[in-house]
Amino acid sequence: MQMMAALPEDAPAAPAQARRVLVLARAAGFVHSSIPLATRTIEALGQKTGAWTTVISYNPADINTANLAQYDAIFLASTTGTFLDDPNDQAVTDVRRKTFMEFVRGGKGVAGIHAASDSYHGTPPGAARGARGGAQPGGAGRGTPQPCSGGGTPGSGGGAPLWPEFNRMIGGYFKFHWNYPTPITVKIDDAKSPINAAFKGKSFNTIDEVYTFNQASWSRENVHVLTSIDYSLMTDCDKGLESNKRTDGDYGLSWIRREGNGRIFYQALGHHESIYYNNPAMLEHILAGLQYALGDLTVDDSPSKR
Repeated sequence: MQMMAALPEDAPAAPAQARRVLVLARAAGFVHSSIPLATRTIEALGQKTGAWTTVISYNPADINTANLAQYDAIFLASTTGTFLDDPNDQAVTDVRRKTFMEFVRGGKGVAGIHAASDSYHGTPPGAARGARGGAQPGGAGRGTPQPCSGGGTPGSGGGAPLWPEFNRMIGGYFKFHWNYPTPITVKIDDAKSPINAAFKGKSFNTIDEVYTFNQASWSRENVHVLTSIDYSLMTDCDKGLESNKRTDGDYGLSWIRREGNGRIFYQALGHHESIYYNNPAMLEHILAGLQYALGDLTVDDSPSKR
């Protein structure tokens, strides 16, 4: 009910045609308690504004050519691990992966929230694990919280990319998170983007489980950054918790990018249920980002750093 009360009245763009979104909520690793609310938020945003209709699925078998023909975008609701794969059938896995990439590269959209980036990374099958066990697919080495604002959970650098096409497509993969409730200031990197219009160019404070990304996997060379952590405002204590520390001090939170003829939108916040109701501007941001992925909202999506 809190989420429904926070919904925007209108979409920033009129749909070019009737749009359909497939929300895929299958987590093959860590399962977030916020997944059901995330799925209903996307459904409610479409219903309230008329921007799209939604089908919610927890079944990776729905990623097939015949079924996807009826959709304009896929929304990944905190998927984790190797969420599309069939561990007992490599041929099925290969077809699903190929179908997924053809969907977006052919001109459709993919949007994801939070643990959509905690997918397809870790210890490759058959590889030896280190003393800490390596970063498991989707599990990403979740451990014991430490002191400071909310503590931190290392991810052993995030491990290796397990599906490099997907990792590049979504924009990067998890290596560490500050535990909920870590306070951060969200910086608006592109105040002119219609996707950020609801923020009115002003940074804001929030708390969540806050992701950071494997440095080799995430770069402004590959994505157009919409928002990021204002790292200068984090406490020295919280900064010191980060394992496999990024050397560039750059911590993206939401971004867009092109993949072939298709479009990607990703938002790293969304671990805790409160993200879906405590800031109405965040819901407008997600609405606009998904409209970009659908192809209804035209924005500058060139990489932030060429």
